[in-house]
Amino acid sequence: MSSVFALVDCNNFYASCERLFRPDLAGRPIVVLSNNDGCIVARSAEAKALGIKMGVPVYKVERYLQQHDVAVFSSNYALYADMSARVMSILEELAPRVEIYSIDEAFLDLTGIDSIQSLDAFGTRIRQQVGQHTGIRVCVGIAPSKTLAKLANHAAKQYPATGGVVDLTNPERQRRLLALVPVSEVWGVGRRLRQRLETDGIRTALDLASANPKSIRQQYSVILERTVRELNGESCLSLEEITPVKQQIICSRSFGQRITGYQEMREAICAYASRAAEKLRQEQRIAKRLSIFLRTNRFNAAEPQYMPSPSAELPIPTDDTRELVATAVKLLRACWKDGFRYMKAGVMLTDFYETGTFQPDLFNKGAEHPRSKALMAVMDTINQSGHGHVFLAGQGINQVWKMQRRSLSPAYTTRWQDIPVVK
Repeated sequence: MSSVFALVDCNNFYASCERLFRPDLAGRPIVVLSNNDGCIVARSAEAKALGIKMGVPVYKVERYLQQHDVAVFSSNYALYADMSARVMSILEELAPRVEIYSIDEAFLDLTGIDSIQSLDAFGTRIRQQVGQHTGIRVCVGIAPSKTLAKLANHAAKQYPATGGVVDLTNPERQRRLLALVPVSEVWGVGRRLRQRLETDGIRTALDLASANPKSIRQQYSVILERTVRELNGESCLSLEEITPVKQQIICSRSFGQRITGYQEMREAICAYASRAAEKLRQEQRIAKRLSIFLRTNRFNAAEPQYMPSPSAELPIPTDDTRELVATAVKLLRACWKDGFRYMKAGVMLTDFYETGTFQPDLFNKGAEHPRSKALMAVMDTINQSGHGHVFLAGQGINQVWKMQRRSLSPAYTTRWQDIPVVK
């Protein structure tokens, strides 16, 4: 039985989440900003129609946004993550196998579905069910390979007449679409590769699909050869149902204002180490190496520069917030220098083990806190409940260095006091 994949992609996801609980924003252009409200990272369809570009610093277009009554939001990661989880849970109910590809995209295995229902009808069912249960609109691309499913999804977004669903299981439809799509839209073809391909006369997705796979492998890479085969309907990329284990965890942010004092930096490092420890426990891993890094603004030649990145190996791997924070503070104390304006800092965990698999040496029995696992479990339960937040005092309370989010919307779905009230 031939494989059939679907790529389900949420339309303008961040902007759609912001509009979901604000019916007064219907038809109004929306943009969402990056950390510290720096650049535009998401746009509604109306904002795209105004010609607002991705990645542009918001201060450069502030007047233009005001002139066109554009609603501006700071990134609300809690809201987006929760809405993503709701969308993905619906997809997992509809398909036997699902690969969550990103916060707003998922591949579905639809192999054999066409024996029960047409693939077009099933794609429409996905759109209707996700829209009804979450309010988020999605587009669905269906094809015999993941690369073709990506292109089918692109067409579903590009052409309104498709109704948001494109089925590319028919070879003739595949060739027609490939002829219309520039090679830059093919999954995995970046800017540099596109330039090389265009120089060699490969300008459309059909040109790439028509190339000899062996010649492509010799001239470019085995990865691009695989792409050529995928464009011809040969499935070379399997569904990854289990997310690969992370090899490192980094928690880092640019500061809302420059840090010059040790106490403020200590608070930030404590907060980042605590967050990294939470992520580590979510991965069900323990870490043996911790690094920190401090950054001044390397783009400002008028300021003195200092960018240390010390690391330390823990006696035994751990996921205990207290152990990791203590190690991070020790590293900070050793590398701290006054007289610099720090714009960013971070904590990185590496060298992971599964719990209970690390064998300490003969002379190092380790010094884990008693009942560490139970305490960390209680902290995580409270912090994930939405009823309160438990943290180490070293993280500070005021946190004047914290990331700026002046236009942050409420946590509509994850904080009790922010749940909308219908009168």
